[in-house]
Amino acid sequence: MKGEKAVEAAVLVLWLCVASSGHAQNAVEIASCCTRDVPRTTEDIEIDGFLDEPAWSEALVLELTTETYPRENRPALVQTHAYLLEDGSQFLIAFDARDPNPEEIRAYLRDRDTAYNDDMVGVIIDTFNDERRAFEFLVNALGVQMDLTNDDINRAEDDSWDAIWESVGRIDENGYIVEIAIPFSQLRFPRYDGTQTWGIDVVRFHPRLDRARISINPLERGRNCYLCQLTKITGFAGAEPGRDLEIVPSLVVSRIDKRDEPATDPLVDGDPSIELGINLRWGITPDVTANIAVNPDFSQVEADVPQLDINNQFALLFPESRPFFLEGADFFSTPINTVFTRNIAFPDFGAKLTGRRGNHTFGLFATNDDVTNLLFPGPLSSDTESFEWTSDAFVGRYSLGLGNASALGALVTSRSGDDYSNDVIGLDGRFRINDSHNVRFQYLTTKTQYPLDIAEDFEQPTEPIEGDAVNLRYAFSSREWFANAVYERLDPGFRADMGFVPRVGIDEVVSHVERIWHGTDDNRWNRIDWGGNLGRVEQHDDQLLNSFVNTFFAVHGPMQSLLRMTVARRQQFWDGTLYDARNFFTFSQIQPRGGLLFTFFARTGDQVDFDNSRLGKELRLIPTMEWNANRRLLLRLQHTSLKLDTQNGEKIFDAQLTDFRLTWQFNLRSFMRLTMQRQDIERNLNLYDDPDENARTLSIGAQLLYSYKLNPQTVFFLGYSDNHKEDDDISSLIQTDRDVFMKLSYAWTP
Repeated sequence: MKGEKAVEAAVLVLWLCVASSGHAQNAVEIASCCTRDVPRTTEDIEIDGFLDEPAWSEALVLELTTETYPRENRPALVQTHAYLLEDGSQFLIAFDARDPNPEEIRAYLRDRDTAYNDDMVGVIIDTFNDERRAFEFLVNALGVQMDLTNDDINRAEDDSWDAIWESVGRIDENGYIVEIAIPFSQLRFPRYDGTQTWGIDVVRFHPRLDRARISINPLERGRNCYLCQLTKITGFAGAEPGRDLEIVPSLVVSRIDKRDEPATDPLVDGDPSIELGINLRWGITPDVTANIAVNPDFSQVEADVPQLDINNQFALLFPESRPFFLEGADFFSTPINTVFTRNIAFPDFGAKLTGRRGNHTFGLFATNDDVTNLLFPGPLSSDTESFEWTSDAFVGRYSLGLGNASALGALVTSRSGDDYSNDVIGLDGRFRINDSHNVRFQYLTTKTQYPLDIAEDFEQPTEPIEGDAVNLRYAFSSREWFANAVYERLDPGFRADMGFVPRVGIDEVVSHVERIWHGTDDNRWNRIDWGGNLGRVEQHDDQLLNSFVNTFFAVHGPMQSLLRMTVARRQQFWDGTLYDARNFFTFSQIQPRGGLLFTFFARTGDQVDFDNSRLGKELRLIPTMEWNANRRLLLRLQHTSLKLDTQNGEKIFDAQLTDFRLTWQFNLRSFMRLTMQRQDIERNLNLYDDPDENARTLSIGAQLLYSYKLNPQTVFFLGYSDNHKEDDDISSLIQTDRDVFMKLSYAWTP
């Protein structure tokens, strides 16, 4: 019966998608009446921040006249001109960004994809002109690059995609100049003998009292599509993406020293490890790309931002940071998180194929893995474990574009090893009814077999288990209102071992409504939001697990400030008891001047003590600071304080976590970073029913990293890290491990 309902919902959504197919064609036809031609030049242009080549005088000139945020489609307060050319092999863009007070320009030397708070300019280009997906190229006033993909169907930007392109930024007495050269080989677009039509937005961000967004395109806030509002440009006749072949050999040298038992064993020097690998990226066609990695280095260089793993029901989620998996990650995104590549730990081989042909988008990847990570989900808690046996993994994703920003997709994942298998298959889709309404759905079915010993150790079925999952979403948006509703059902036997689904055996319903007021020139605030959320989670035996209702208020003001306050009431089931709880949340941020950003999160109120099955009083505080002391020196500091007391005020535990990062940026390509992470947890074991934890656990980790990036693939890393620990068995702080590593890779483009 559950499967029949899911299929009926899928058929209904598919019918609606097909019924709306005429809208997108009309939108393209209307926009095509106002296209602008991009000239072709045969002259050489040096990307140096000076617009002195004669070719620029022949460029298409676009003036950025409209501020779209925070003021809505008002005349821009600063003058900006963009110059567009192409030379048959690359797209050339120059910006003359005038500023009446150039000394106030906010720009700092940063690593790529990190300068989003700075003065910057850029282009967003929809190379397929289908108003679904676009490439973004942004550059700050000193030339720091940021490249992203824009998925308009999911309303998401993703900076995990990296291209190899040129940019230079230069501040002068009138403002700043930026030059950009984007090789066609770094883009996907259809192959035409004649001219092409692309959608384009040209933008500038001018952060002062407010962070003004300035564009060539006015934006209607009541429309839930962005790419459908872009200007159209034509040109690029006979443009060839080229072979787009990148061969990236890599060398990784490391040594790990560690103590097997820190309380008793000495620190033992490890054997040096030398690993050679190779990555190949090949543009098979203009819109199909293959990635192959043999003996790749899939380790991550940067330290994760730490999280406190105390008094949690479910496993913690750490984001992916490895380039092989980041590229094209948006191709595999679905409402249920069924593809989470950090489950892949130490593969010897990886292959990926992503592409787009007309309305057809697809992605495939396969790996083998020397370690198998498993997540054992449940309705009340989850567990994770790593096993020293190999497994093979495969993921396939397909999406068919339908109508006006609608799509129907399919997903397959499979992982198998000795006496183990997990298979997932399903359908999903998004239907954009009109500018205000859209619907999404996903249906998945799974089958899993665990090895007998693992099933017994982790209380899993010894026979093959099967389960389905359904996710239905509706969203409404207009200029003043936003609302959505989500229904999700996950069977007890549902497993998505290539994804991250820590909770199963539940039915969940969540709704949200929000009223929006936009400020005017007479207001000191830019936007006010007021709304609420209502949700309920039940186990499949109708036992209520969670319910909540909250109301929130938020105001966006000067100095890019935000204050958000939430009052919530909820019920939570644990160990046979349904607890009533009340909470207060607040989040605030402010940027009082360039290069200085403060944020603060606080939560206080009732919280279940999961270790001891009682209701306690929680206080969670997370202040953060990001400070550019000058153009080269960046300091980031985040501290988490979490305290849980009994209702009578006795301390159950006190946990403190600090993450400190100090970066010196030598130039656009290289930096040195010091990372320090300290975690201190104190427990009152007199209040623990099963006091098998340490009364005090202190751990300190450090990393020193030097990075040089000629481009995203040609890199050199040199680093050192170590960890120290103290607990009830270790009387003083002692070094538990240390690691020295070096990585070198070079992108060769024949």
